[in-house]
Amino acid sequence: MMIVLNEPGVDGLTGAVAALRAWQEDRTPLQLHPGDLGWAWALGAERLAADVRTWSADGRIIAVGYLDGPDVLRLTTAPDLRQDGELARQLLADLNDPERGVLPPGKVGLEIPDGALLREVLLAAGWNLDEPWTPLRRDLAEPVQDSGLRIEVAGPETAGVRTAVHRSAFGSPRFTEEIWHVLAAGPVYADARCLIGYDDQDNAVAAATVWSAGPGKPGLLEPVGVHADHRGRGHGTAISVAAAAALRELGASSALVSTPSSNAAAVATYRAAGYEPSSERLDVSRAA
Repeated sequence: MMIVLNEPGVDGLTGAVAALRAWQEDRTPLQLHPGDLGWAWALGAERLAADVRTWSADGRIIAVGYLDGPDVLRLTTAPDLRQDGELARQLLADLNDPERGVLPPGKVGLEIPDGALLREVLLAAGWNLDEPWTPLRRDLAEPVQDSGLRIEVAGPETAGVRTAVHRSAFGSPRFTEEIWHVLAAGPVYADARCLIGYDDQDNAVAAATVWSAGPGKPGLLEPVGVHADHRGRGHGTAISVAAAAALRELGASSALVSTPSSNAAAVATYRAAGYEPSSERLDVSRAA
């Protein structure tokens, strides 16, 4: 097959998102999700489009990559082509050649789902195994218990509260109320919810954004945070439970989240919220 690498541009983002929606399945607990692009939309469609790459054959998108940083690519493929040798070899060639405009020269990192032939092809070509991640999944077939927090879905009037919790949780000034409005105006956010958790003193103590990929498909938690002044009180577990409930209301089959395996506290928090860990998945990297 003739495989074509593209920078889709703003007009092509909806096609990339549609492909990612179609590829989500509970058998692949950690892969690029439409919610990842939805969250990145907060910086604007033009900025996001510059960081997305697609590979197509016969007019069909068969792989999508997102540059989550200048030297880190998150990549997934159509499930029926994960073991396709031609696609794996083409991806290797494009990833290894900086002139193709996917990855720069030097040290780079790559996230790919388990079960992809590309992993074996990259390792055979001199790439190395890298950081381990722990995917966690909560099945949503049964109703979700009460979280213990009062949960509010953030809207234009409470965007300032939502973003303040995030800035405190992550020690980052970048997620402002103005950026939230850009996020919420993005097309992917139509199937998302920003949740704010309040304690019994009505303090906004935790927040999460959840992303649906459509009914019967796994949804994603991205991101989840607890206000720095309210840590150590179980609010991370509580907001993760609330996130699962919100995804169930949106029709998701399961709730997914992943964290570096080195972050033992985060793994413990999600497990306490009913998320079951899957086998570790290792990134791959190229030293030079």
